[in-house]
Amino acid sequence: MKFGYILLMIASVFSIKSYAFTQDEINHLLTFVSTTSCTYERNGTRHNGQEAMAHIKKKYEYYADDIHSTEDFIKYSATKSKMSGKHYKIHCEGKPEIKSKQWLLAELAAYRASKK
Repeated sequence: MKFGYILLMIASVFSIKSYAFTQDEINHLLTFVSTTSCTYERNGTRHNGQEAMAHIKKKYEYYADDIHSTEDFIKYSATKSKMSGKHYKIHCEGKPEIKSKQWLLAELAAYRASKK
């Protein structure tokens, strides 16, 4: 009985640490979006970083129960419109447009590399 309790406690600690790490990454991506000089295109309309972050945050709250990783956050909150099915696009001066998923995954990889 004690062994089972110890395993449960260990699993809980790892789960809490995993959640905290994921939340840190999500917070970083939200800040990254809100401070970008690039524009975020949703359904043909471009938005600045603050507007994009507010929309992504709203979707994050709506899909919170489905999000278990930072990649899930990107998938559910910042990839495409659930209504139209159109992918969100990023427009940065002097660069070709890119899908928001690729843009955010690249930033996530850079952020993780900086934490090593």
